[in-house]
Amino acid sequence: MCGICGKLFLDAAPHPVERECVERMMGTMHHRGPDEEGVYVSGNVGLGHNRLRIIDLKSGAQPMANEDETIWVVYNGEIYNYKELRAFLLGRGHHLRTTSDTEVIVHLYEEYGEEFVSKLQGMFSFALWDEKNRALLLARDRVGIKPMYYCLTDEALVFGSEIKAILADSSGPCEVEPLALDRFLTFQFLPGEQTLFKHILKLNPGHYLTVRNGIVNVKRYWDLQFSGARQNQSADESVQELSELLAQTVRDHMISDVPVGILLSGGVDSTAVLSYAVEIAGDALSTFTIGFSGDLCPDERAGARVVATKFGSKHYETTITAADFADCLPKYVWHMEEPVCEPPAIALYYITKLAREHVTVLLSGEGGDEAFAGYNTYRNLVWLERLKAGLGPLAQPLSKAFGALGNLTGSRLLSRYAPMLGRPLEKYYYSRASSPADFFNQNRSDLCSKDFLNRVRRNGDGEFSEHLFAGLPSDTLQRLLYVDTKTWLPDDLLIKADRMTMANSVELRVPFLDHRVLEFAASLPASHKLHCFQTKYVLKRALASRVPKEILDRPKTGFPVPYETWLQRELRSFAWDILTDSRTMGRGYFEPRAIERLLRENSASNNHSKEIFSLITLELWHRTFLDDRKTDVPRAMPDPVRLAGC
Repeated sequence: MCGICGKLFLDAAPHPVERECVERMMGTMHHRGPDEEGVYVSGNVGLGHNRLRIIDLKSGAQPMANEDETIWVVYNGEIYNYKELRAFLLGRGHHLRTTSDTEVIVHLYEEYGEEFVSKLQGMFSFALWDEKNRALLLARDRVGIKPMYYCLTDEALVFGSEIKAILADSSGPCEVEPLALDRFLTFQFLPGEQTLFKHILKLNPGHYLTVRNGIVNVKRYWDLQFSGARQNQSADESVQELSELLAQTVRDHMISDVPVGILLSGGVDSTAVLSYAVEIAGDALSTFTIGFSGDLCPDERAGARVVATKFGSKHYETTITAADFADCLPKYVWHMEEPVCEPPAIALYYITKLAREHVTVLLSGEGGDEAFAGYNTYRNLVWLERLKAGLGPLAQPLSKAFGALGNLTGSRLLSRYAPMLGRPLEKYYYSRASSPADFFNQNRSDLCSKDFLNRVRRNGDGEFSEHLFAGLPSDTLQRLLYVDTKTWLPDDLLIKADRMTMANSVELRVPFLDHRVLEFAASLPASHKLHCFQTKYVLKRALASRVPKEILDRPKTGFPVPYETWLQRELRSFAWDILTDSRTMGRGYFEPRAIERLLRENSASNNHSKEIFSLITLELWHRTFLDDRKTDVPRAMPDPVRLAGC
């Protein structure tokens, strides 16, 4: 795992990239690769690399070139099929000087050109420079496990694994994109290529970007297809095939020249990964979990201990408090670089900090729910759509009636789902993170200032969702899974996973998000994922002999970071101080009285914790990346937020 960055001047005239510029960009990402640094500068192009040694510890330094040094690459990630690719390349007469997975990239490019990207199995982002053709290629893995950002100006393309690297370039712009801020308020993350910086974009998952003769092109090389290839396959056949696929996938993800451990939540997916990994490792593995202090805080540690005992792992635990949570917020914002409402990311920061004392690589169960329909939301919405179909023209009036009943009784369930009853799926399902019942969607005109509303064009997040739904099969579940694979997964969960583990110089691998697993799941009939009211149907059947019954039968809880309780109690004054501060209000986005009302309502009912956390991260983002930008790029870790009495 590494950090990469670089710059390419677009004009044909000599315009050399300064080595100091690349080194300055690399300096913002030392945490991504503390073991080694490398720079390649040649005329109009410069490439930088921060290395975390995982495979081929001695000879895997980057930037790496082919034999005649006409093709150079800087790369972040792991290619799990690199040994097979290496054998193929040797058979084709290529001379490889290392045993690293990096080197196969340059030689595959020699064989196939830019189309070689589709032959890679793994998680990756890389930049490849073709000196002979004066061409640059940027690529990102199919699902978006590894990040790639870029900024295109009239004179140059600047790119990096993190936004901070782009900001370190002296010509890097630093303006807020109002439309992106508006979209953040809807989703609580930023789906698609936009970031909150006006001129900085994400390279979308499954895409690559080329620059030739100053012309920039972006091309998609992969998309998740719900082909129905296994539509007539029996559940028993699906279970058998899935069992074999998971065993192979975890085996591939165990490839490493440094110690490997497991993030253990006490849930089905992480337990499954551990069960396969133990068989492959042949000896005890290290496992890690986290708990939270406080009498009202849920705790996953008991379940994790059951699993650790069953599989004989060396088990480690840590605990965080409300004060720890608040102290970490500036670090969270600095590393995330985008305002994302993902409180479990802070727990992930602390658990990987513990893990770094023992291992360099971690495996997790991330992605099992998105691939095999593990969230209760999927079940609920599938049945809601069936109810709508049955009600026909009665759905609209009943939507209003149930909504009124929800307001009268205070029922969160009715308040959430009643508005959806009167709308088509593509008009309300933007991702798992949002729905028409969200506070920002319902109260946008009251919450936001008139000045801010005048600066944004409300072009309808439904349009964004309709684009995602285009061309998909009519099956409700398959459509929900596709939308989340294109939005929630890469732009929320995987940003969290990458940033918080890299913050502690740890590589995180996610076997359930291997594209072979996703393609297999997408090819199954919906009933093999959601069977009546049973979520993850074939997956749980495939794991029945591996996962303890008490874990397999547990209700889905997610990662229960008790931030709602903390924001209502221990962090109440902290939230009030930040969100009503004159600096926050001076940005002109929100109406002060509306913010105060939001805080008071949450203190009484605890209904708006998600919105309050989103607003806190948004403000801290401004302080870190805009206010501090007036003097210098934020390279150093911000100071923690101190709580009175903590």
